[in-house]
Amino acid sequence: MKGNDSETIWTRSFVLLCLAQFLSYAHHTLLTPTLPLYVTHLGGTPFLVGIILAVFCATSVVVRPTIGYWADAWSYAGILSLGSLLLGLSVLLYLLPLAAALIVSNAFRGIGWAGLNTGGYSLLAVGAPDKRRGEASGYYSSFQSCAHVLFPAVALWLLKASWGGFQIVILLSAALALAGSALALLLKGPQRAPALARPPAAGEGRPKVSALVDRNVLVAAALLLCIYLTLPATTSFLVLYAEEIGVGGMGWYFVASGVTHVLARPLLGRLSDRIGRGYSISTAFFLELAGLILLLVAADLTVFVAGGVLYAAGTALGTSSTMAMAIAVAEPERRGVAMATFSTAYPLSVGLGAILTGAVVEIAGFTWMFMSAILMWVAGFAVMVLYWSTLNRTSPVT
Repeated sequence: MKGNDSETIWTRSFVLLCLAQFLSYAHHTLLTPTLPLYVTHLGGTPFLVGIILAVFCATSVVVRPTIGYWADAWSYAGILSLGSLLLGLSVLLYLLPLAAALIVSNAFRGIGWAGLNTGGYSLLAVGAPDKRRGEASGYYSSFQSCAHVLFPAVALWLLKASWGGFQIVILLSAALALAGSALALLLKGPQRAPALARPPAAGEGRPKVSALVDRNVLVAAALLLCIYLTLPATTSFLVLYAEEIGVGGMGWYFVASGVTHVLARPLLGRLSDRIGRGYSISTAFFLELAGLILLLVAADLTVFVAGGVLYAAGTALGTSSTMAMAIAVAEPERRGVAMATFSTAYPLSVGLGAILTGAVVEIAGFTWMFMSAILMWVAGFAVMVLYWSTLNRTSPVT
């Protein structure tokens, strides 16, 4: 994907990048409501659901710095394609109706997820116009969010269909990820960062830790982590909560929140370019809080949907704003490392959130799940206030 010095966003490479992301995220969102239902179908508990989700996140976090380094040294598009390929192949282990198979599968899926996002974010960082980073980030993430519009609902529909079931959902998710991998191979442009003309030779040793992390993007990564820490309570565990209180039609919840993501991310990303990252991120936090409060008091589908829409608007604005912030301060010759550092926040937040949420549900029930989510929000808001003066930086610290 070529660097973009003009104001043009919609290049051929950008469209292909967005479509590849859409297909791989469709793979992932099919599994969002399916996994907790599959685990409980096999006799597992909500805490086991949290553990399995955390394994996915743990491997994604652990390998991501190294993947970022090799993306700079080899190929952004190649890392993206291999990541999607691994997602598609590893999910086939779900066909074995064993908890151990789910754990192993999610460990490999986490590695694939790291490659998908490191390669994708790096290509975005190279191609986004300087003055429209928030908008470009919004369009990019809205393609990811398009998957949330239909595929969780499709998964729930397939699970209930007379000819459907868990196996059908698993096979469809594998096919989508493999299609995304094939599409990523069509991407052209810079294959590595200009400072790394070749991968290190065998005798040169391992890269230092400082070479695997870009400190410039740590604040943006910390804020993204805080924004998504409460996500498991509003997605995977919410399906189990709705079943417990007898609320049906939750496919509409995912459709409404997905549509909100798709529409809000480019629009709110453009807004963040105009009003600044600080005000955008603070607005995102308040939208999330409003959504969490509605979900806490919800007793019917309408209130669930309203809470989901507000929460989705918050995560949409927060994602676009922090992504644009990370692109602005990243070192140009280390895009892969920078985007790997930044994107580590998402699986880390979901993994920590899944363990905490699963433990709270197991010990105290679903009402306290939402109360604990609000406490997580308070911690995240405090981080934003602490680093307020750094939110509008526009260049790396040298």
